[in-house]
Amino acid sequence: MRETALTAAHAELGASFTDFGGWKMPLKYTSELEEHHAVRTTAGLFDLSHMGEIRIIGPEAATFLNTALVGNLAAVAIGRAKYSLICREDGGILDDLIVYRIDENEYLVVPNAANREVVAAALTDLAENGRAGSASGYDVEVWDESEGISLIAVQGPAAAAIIGSVVRANETFLVEELRYYAFTTVSIGGDEILLARTGYTGEDGFELFLPNDKAGALWLALLEAGSDHGLIPCGLACRDSLRLEAGMPLYGNELTTDRISFETGLPVVSFSKEEDFVGRAALEQAKAEGRGKTSGQRLVGLRGLGRRAGRSGYPVIATEGEHSGVTIGAVTSGLPSPTLGYPIAMAYVDLGFTEPGTRVDIDLRGKPQPFEVVALPFYTRKR
Repeated sequence: MRETALTAAHAELGASFTDFGGWKMPLKYTSELEEHHAVRTTAGLFDLSHMGEIRIIGPEAATFLNTALVGNLAAVAIGRAKYSLICREDGGILDDLIVYRIDENEYLVVPNAANREVVAAALTDLAENGRAGSASGYDVEVWDESEGISLIAVQGPAAAAIIGSVVRANETFLVEELRYYAFTTVSIGGDEILLARTGYTGEDGFELFLPNDKAGALWLALLEAGSDHGLIPCGLACRDSLRLEAGMPLYGNELTTDRISFETGLPVVSFSKEEDFVGRAALEQAKAEGRGKTSGQRLVGLRGLGRRAGRSGYPVIATEGEHSGVTIGAVTSGLPSPTLGYPIAMAYVDLGFTEPGTRVDIDLRGKPQPFEVVALPFYTRKR
């Protein structure tokens, strides 16, 4: 397994580890519940250095990314970020990612850890060869910088106060005024660091991109600065429960090459842009056919009416009307919600069963448990 620059620091803190996308990552340090509640009430510190960082530079960077991804990246302002998808020609989702516009002709693409090499290869191939039938590629350079970059996140209500306490004194306002899905450059301990305000927990939070050799010092500085704010180190286990409560999809669970954007409910596809982006024809056909809207399946939230939680792959069963007893879908993610106190799940179900309030069962290894379709997200933070 690959290790991040902070693996030794995690071991010293007593972390238990897991294999995640080929990386040795901290699963938890003390208690998954304790870490989950810390993020919801104070703050949690995460090592996300397994994520990818792919830089796109060149005069055709905007046009290139508008061809590679489903969203309109040319419309993103410098200093802002956008969530998007990269798809196959058949519309299947290769990955979901965040794209930061660094400058007029420069972007930073952040894919998921397990998909980084797939995304880098797809972008490199498109840059060099262009779309099928085109005479040439694009005037851009694709640099996979993942091996040299560490990514640290602070998530929770106290995140802004913690970050504000470690930046240079005259830059505190940059933290306070940074908008959601935006980024800036700050100085911490004499080092210039890219600071973004995005997140994957449903709470306010920040991500810090920096070279590997600077990661250890920043990790310790954040732990020290956060000690008075209730900050604790957190692993991937609570990150999963946090993102599920916030209704955020996970690649490999809710997002796969077998699913298209319309089934997920993610409003990320831009048909108004002029570029013939990868998967456009297939997605236009799927939209015309009503896939994910009038036909097929759709991703929904399920609230448990009992005490047991559904897990990925468990069948969803209709309980009402002529389809009672029929399998209508399957769970993609599920667990007992630490914040809400009842089981929650996301599942793809047939379109006739997506209306909030619809009662269904999840088959827990032969034992049906009652659930109710609800709107996502399950949890929304107080602002």
